[in-house]
Amino acid sequence: MRDLLKRETYRVVWRSYEPRKIVRLALPGYRTWLQKGELTMQAETLTPELLHEQTEAANKKTSTKKANTLTPELLHKMDAYWRAANYVSIGQIYLYENPLLKEPLKLSHVKPLVVGHWGTVPGQNFIYVHLNRVIKKYDLDMFYVAGPGHGGAALVGNVYLEGTWSEIYPDVTQNEAGMKELFRQFSFPGGISSHVAPTTPGSIHEGGELGYSLSHAFGAAFDNPDLIVACVIGDGEAETGSLATAWQSNKFLDPITDGAVLPILHLNGYKISNPTVLARIEHEELEQFLRGCGWTPYFVEGDEPETMHELMATAVERAIVDIRQFQSDARNNHDTTRPRWPMIVLKSPKGWTGPKFVDGLQIEGTFRSHQVPLLVDPEHPAHVKLLESWMKSYKAEELFDEDGRLIPALAELAPKGDRRMGANPHANGGILLRDLRMPDFQVHAVNVPSPGAVNAQDTLVLGSFLRDVAKLNQDQRNFRVFGPDETLSNLLGAVFEVTNRQWDARQVKNDEFLAPTGRVLDSMLSENQCEGWLEGYLLTGRHGLFNSYEAFIRIIDSMFSQHAKWLKVCMELPWRRKISSLNYLLASHVWQQDHNGFTHQDPGFLDHVINKKADIVRAYLPPDANCLLSVFDHCLRSRNYVNVVVAGKHALPQWLTMDAAVVHCTEGIGIWQWASNDQDAETDVVMACCGDTPTLEILAAVSILREHLPDLKIRVINVVDLMKLQSSSEHPHGLNETGYDSLFTKDKHIIFGFHGYPWLIHRLTYRRTNRNLHVRGYKEEGTITTPFDMRVQNDLDRFHLVQDVVDRLPHLGSRGAYLKQQMQDKLIEHKHYIDKHGQDMPEITNWRWSQDGTEKGKPLADEA
Repeated sequence: MRDLLKRETYRVVWRSYEPRKIVRLALPGYRTWLQKGELTMQAETLTPELLHEQTEAANKKTSTKKANTLTPELLHKMDAYWRAANYVSIGQIYLYENPLLKEPLKLSHVKPLVVGHWGTVPGQNFIYVHLNRVIKKYDLDMFYVAGPGHGGAALVGNVYLEGTWSEIYPDVTQNEAGMKELFRQFSFPGGISSHVAPTTPGSIHEGGELGYSLSHAFGAAFDNPDLIVACVIGDGEAETGSLATAWQSNKFLDPITDGAVLPILHLNGYKISNPTVLARIEHEELEQFLRGCGWTPYFVEGDEPETMHELMATAVERAIVDIRQFQSDARNNHDTTRPRWPMIVLKSPKGWTGPKFVDGLQIEGTFRSHQVPLLVDPEHPAHVKLLESWMKSYKAEELFDEDGRLIPALAELAPKGDRRMGANPHANGGILLRDLRMPDFQVHAVNVPSPGAVNAQDTLVLGSFLRDVAKLNQDQRNFRVFGPDETLSNLLGAVFEVTNRQWDARQVKNDEFLAPTGRVLDSMLSENQCEGWLEGYLLTGRHGLFNSYEAFIRIIDSMFSQHAKWLKVCMELPWRRKISSLNYLLASHVWQQDHNGFTHQDPGFLDHVINKKADIVRAYLPPDANCLLSVFDHCLRSRNYVNVVVAGKHALPQWLTMDAAVVHCTEGIGIWQWASNDQDAETDVVMACCGDTPTLEILAAVSILREHLPDLKIRVINVVDLMKLQSSSEHPHGLNETGYDSLFTKDKHIIFGFHGYPWLIHRLTYRRTNRNLHVRGYKEEGTITTPFDMRVQNDLDRFHLVQDVVDRLPHLGSRGAYLKQQMQDKLIEHKHYIDKHGQDMPEITNWRWSQDGTEKGKPLADEA
């Protein structure tokens, strides 16, 4: 920088930014922000050399400035509490017996298989004790999100020390016997995992969810104005795409109506066996990066405990004061300036206070401390003494009494009651959950005088219902719509009649629906952030939905999986209260992509969802708008599920009146008697459909068959609840064998038009008696083409379906052969027409169902 200053001119720009005054030094290729007052000389008197010195000094102040935040007595107690947390953390990783080391440590006292992670643990214990201090001092409503994947021993240990663990798990008492049980259960068969999990009180974020911690933290802070979410971010975690994007979440946090997020970037330098990027770049570069993301970082760096305690206490104090000042200025002084929220960068050795060297290799401060830093097993008998020495270095006799209880002088450092981070009700969101005020969805019904008589856009109709949901719950502030800039595209724009998109960054002319506070969070083009925000919102006791293009919901496959696993475990924990379901609306689906092309054609999220536990997942494919309204009303009222709803946004025929739709959706599957003609005779073929487009094509095929083969007996079955196809022994929504056979028969051919990949239906029904199932769905064929041609390319169109029926029913004879030839001729005619005109044939776009079940009749009318 010095050379740059010598070569180039520079300028100093002062900007008013309450409650601080900020200086920006702007030079070619270099920018930094300093607080006013950090530069001690007037800008016009600074030489390049002096400016460089002043800047370097200011940059160092955030990490070296020492204030007397702690009294010597308090510092001593906090250090002792930290030692106690480290001790119980190590005990969890290693010990099976002898928790207080009252007798010489033996190999038999050590778990036969030691599994755990130590590297991040001492840093997280250090953070926890400092957060406890400010919670008590300021009576804060705060809880802790642990981002580093496998620091479970730290969180479990701290929740135990504060007393919450014993309250929830009474067999783990706060004495020697309880400590032994605490140690024994950790990463042990029948016990708890080595990472933070639903079993950990105070947690909304699992260790396997690497990269989502900051997104979850922001989701928790939305609409919680008194809450502070302390989010610890591992420097390995910071390298994930989700976390790297999540730094921008501060542009969506309103200091008036939302709470605050305090990120604590824990730089301990290593991942499993590699260094971390943010720990290896220069201080200046890291600070520029964080400030460029809109944060004010405070640095705490070192390895000497006494100094680090003072530095950390000062940094945390400054961060809390900053947060309160920003919120006060916004709430009391109507300051609309976007805050540059504080964050803390804690740089400490990996495996801090652990073994320095083992067998000639450095452990502390290296990647070797990431997991188990000291092997203690029959192959390493000498390490038993090393483990004993390590554990005794924390002087447990000064921390716990003879019975194994934390001594009162230390126990008093923890907050009390719900102020304990392990007992914070926001981290068990069902405690705070209030039912949504639900409007009557039936007032939004599409008028359907007869099946297929009108067209409507399903998600457009749903948008008006969601608008009313948002309006009814405005004062409760417990409902939001999330999505990656697709709310308007998916035709849910009616919600903007009563609310806005939340957006705290700069606005310019021609922006639409942007405001510092709103019920819609769709202004960030990141499925990962929207998913993380929504999960954090739900986990802390609120309601919402995620609307997305069907193909691109696949981006969050892993995030969905982790949430489903979280819910599965929570259902086994009586103390975990039920939360609102995670609701997905997948629109802009595979069958009508206009000119988006092959990349936008992927219905595979359904396959991924069905892999999860039957107690958790639900999948709905309503055939029309009235069914969509009924389904979504149900989903928004449900608890502890993941509901996936697939619906179209393009105008399609409407089949059921609202009364009929409610009955059909309640049953989840049923025979459409008005489309069938087998009431008085044995069925020849079953025509089944699931999804709006397959329903259209199946019914169109039925109309052709009934016109040309009037003696053919056809049963039409529509499926709304996909899980009805699975056996009742495998899914609670599934049909039993008698019910399935009654609908689908035991031996008749079933031509099944399905929205997604055909093999999913085969997978759900493979145990059923009737093996004559022929599924037509998406088979990875697509391009930029017309909607009907997409169906043709995948054999889901009416012409292919008619041919399929003829092929399965040889008794149709020559009548079937002639009809099959007509269908082949239609396919050729279709191909020539779209190649010439660029759109589907009028007989396709204007088709409607006639009362007698044939394809005769007038074009469809559009619903007003």
